[in-house]
Amino acid sequence: MSEAPADTPWVVCQLGAREHYVLARALHARGRLAALVTDIWSRPGSIAARLPGGIGRRVAERHVEGLDDARVEDLTAGALVYEARQRVRRLPPMAWSTIMRRNNWFQRQIVARFARTGALREKPVVFAYSYAARDILRAAKAAGCMTVLGQIDPAISEENIVAAATAAHPELQVDWQRAPASYWTAWREECDLADRIVVNSPWARDGLIAAGIAADKLRVVPLAYEGTVRGEARAYPAAFDEDRPLRLLFLGSLIIRKGIAELIVATRLLRDAPVEFHLVGPTDIVFPDDVVANPKVVLHGPASRGAVDAHYAAADAFILPSLSDGFGLTMLEAMARGLPVVASRQCGDVVVQGRNGILLDEVSGDGIAAALRALVADPAPLAGMSRAAIGRAAEFKPAVVIEQLLREGGSNERIESHG
Repeated sequence: MSEAPADTPWVVCQLGAREHYVLARALHARGRLAALVTDIWSRPGSIAARLPGGIGRRVAERHVEGLDDARVEDLTAGALVYEARQRVRRLPPMAWSTIMRRNNWFQRQIVARFARTGALREKPVVFAYSYAARDILRAAKAAGCMTVLGQIDPAISEENIVAAATAAHPELQVDWQRAPASYWTAWREECDLADRIVVNSPWARDGLIAAGIAADKLRVVPLAYEGTVRGEARAYPAAFDEDRPLRLLFLGSLIIRKGIAELIVATRLLRDAPVEFHLVGPTDIVFPDDVVANPKVVLHGPASRGAVDAHYAAADAFILPSLSDGFGLTMLEAMARGLPVVASRQCGDVVVQGRNGILLDEVSGDGIAAALRALVADPAPLAGMSRAAIGRAAEFKPAVVIEQLLREGGSNERIESHG
């Protein structure tokens, strides 16, 4: 398996603003970023960022601190023209054909940019995110570069889980479709071309192994959390009751994959318990009438970035009963604010049972309800969990995570994969 010298610079290829470019910024801070190559980018004084309406705002949002003096290769003009054509053609943005067309467009543009600029001449480590990486990694391999695939989820193993869960809950009227076979064929080619495949959790690693991906290519490196970490733990009442219920927060997409069907069952089982469910985020399901009518279930809808902090501040605990997640960064966001987390075992390795939250033995309405009944019956451990949650969030700082990525993802300083 190919390896690169320990000081080899990296080229990061990124469609979209995933994680606010934290990987590229952390590499640049270490002096290891050769270039960030992305679709849309905003430099200080950018003319595109001053365009009227949503286009200008979208471009302006692509600027982040920490990369102003880095080499950033962007496709902004071409990307805006491409997107305008898609809108004129009225193509549904989330249709698989639209997603795949955009992924392929991005790869073609990056490969052409490599050829024009000679960006691969010095043989950097080339990193690209899954589903928009095949042609990029192929060009990098041809140039003699080491290739790293950033796998964002458990891939087809996750799709199989969602397919089964969707079929089990027709009452939620979910409009969900499997990806075309060609999508997964291209992904397997990405995996074949990658010297390393970086996944963000043991759960994702196991999903890829189940899909037939070679285990010796896989490295587990968690996502980084760079938000502010609270300095003090939460205070809790001696007992929860109807006047002061346990306030549970779910923040994210209210979809089958995130365990929303099982959470709905739990709300029914706990209808007479002093527990409030605050559900924040967009949804593609139809909530049953009895759930909508339940005064202990509050459907807040999508939240703006400015409103998120208020939702965290009002909660006593956070829940992520995911059926499958590559990581689940909201767990760290919640912990950084002192919230204990109730989570499934099918996501990032963040919750330590009984220390900073509760791990569900099974993702089911009964399992969720049992965990929450335990907190209602004995709130005393919550304060200690809150303190431990703050400390746990601090363990995922970008500087810490990037060290692990450099060890496991691309250098010849090999260590055993953890998890």
